[in-house]
Amino acid sequence: MNAAPVRRDGKFVLYWMIASRRTTYNFAIERAAEVARELSRPLLVLEPLRCDYPWASDRIHAAVLRGMEENAARCKEAGVGYFAYVEPAKGAGKGLLEALARDACAVVTDDFPCFFLPGMVAAAARKLPVRLEAVDSNGLLPLRAADQEFATAFTFRRFLQKELPVHLPCAPAADPLRGVSSIDPLVPVRWAPETPPDSTAGAAAKADLAKLPIDHSVPPVALPSPRNVLARFIGERLARYGERDEPEADVTSGLSPYLHFGHISSYEVFLAVADREKRLGTKGEGWWGMSPEAEAFLDQLVTWRELAFHTCAQRDDYDDFQSLPDWALRTLERHEKDPREHTYKLEEFAAARTHDALWNAAQTQLVREGRIHTYLRMLWGKKILEWTASPREALSVMVELNNRYALDGRDPNSYAGIFWVLGRYDRAWAERPVFGTVRYMSSENTARKHRVREYVRRYACPTASS
Repeated sequence: MNAAPVRRDGKFVLYWMIASRRTTYNFAIERAAEVARELSRPLLVLEPLRCDYPWASDRIHAAVLRGMEENAARCKEAGVGYFAYVEPAKGAGKGLLEALARDACAVVTDDFPCFFLPGMVAAAARKLPVRLEAVDSNGLLPLRAADQEFATAFTFRRFLQKELPVHLPCAPAADPLRGVSSIDPLVPVRWAPETPPDSTAGAAAKADLAKLPIDHSVPPVALPSPRNVLARFIGERLARYGERDEPEADVTSGLSPYLHFGHISSYEVFLAVADREKRLGTKGEGWWGMSPEAEAFLDQLVTWRELAFHTCAQRDDYDDFQSLPDWALRTLERHEKDPREHTYKLEEFAAARTHDALWNAAQTQLVREGRIHTYLRMLWGKKILEWTASPREALSVMVELNNRYALDGRDPNSYAGIFWVLGRYDRAWAERPVFGTVRYMSSENTARKHRVREYVRRYACPTASS
């Protein structure tokens, strides 16, 4: 990321953990450990958490802090220095990375193509006095394996089938910290915790959310261990994955928040599925040679998720309305002035105050649990497009609600879903008012095709319209 040298007489190698927030199956921490062993220096892990990132809230902070506890315990077990810094006030963490880098041989960080992270890493690269490397540990296919944008999942899937077999054997290490020497996580006095870290998480990971300058109106959501969630999916839900579009079946993996925060690797998930199937590379029902349920899940985990990451890596304007395909832009703009039967403002959407009970239930689930059932998330977006004054306003509402409440928001995958609502990765359909030739969805059709009565009852919002 910069032209600065590796300082061979530095005190340690620094891993700046900002996206792949885990110590297993992580190419970035594996690279940092590799450099540390090459230079015979200890490894220091810095995991910071700013308080002024967009949509900062108790919900997002709590999810990151929970991962910090696991990372601290794992680093202690491995004998690796670990420092979790939770910024107590805006700007309080400014200068911490530079101060640590002055004693470092090199700095390694995560290459994540979305949100504010690319800009933050680029800014750090200009300031740091030592070499900064950013390492891609986002998926199975390296982001730079392709030098083009893919317009559809079909074209990306064909590319995957050709290129992925070359890269798949190069899996990250399950335990990359083995053989790395230890160092006390001493930091400059200005950023030192007020109380010494304990044996598991340290003072920073026990931060009092109420004292932080973040949004306290979005409460935390209970998050079990990612490995427990993965084990439950493999053992109980994967065999029923064919029912994933049924809101009342609830057989989806539940892994998207953990993938977003980097608490689990898609490699680890993939290997768990392959081990369960015990059919990788043999003749089967699909490309992977696995059961139909496993094939369908891997298409979501690999094809659709990594398509989203590649789009963000290929274009800086992935979150701009003008980045939509030309056909979608033309049809949406042609129908922008069409009359709408219903229109709502952001506050009404956020409070689930619409005329549609199914949409209200989906929004209520998002607010309460930080997620929407996979199929209903598509309907949720389509109705926002239909009930706002313009497609641009619809985009703004979707981004705001998703990134404020969703545990897996602020992510390439969630931007892909939002822009799919507006036509990205899709094709033209029959022309309709408001939508033009962008795909249409309705609550009535959804209720006819899927069981939703119990879902609506469960997430009934008392403030919503009937």
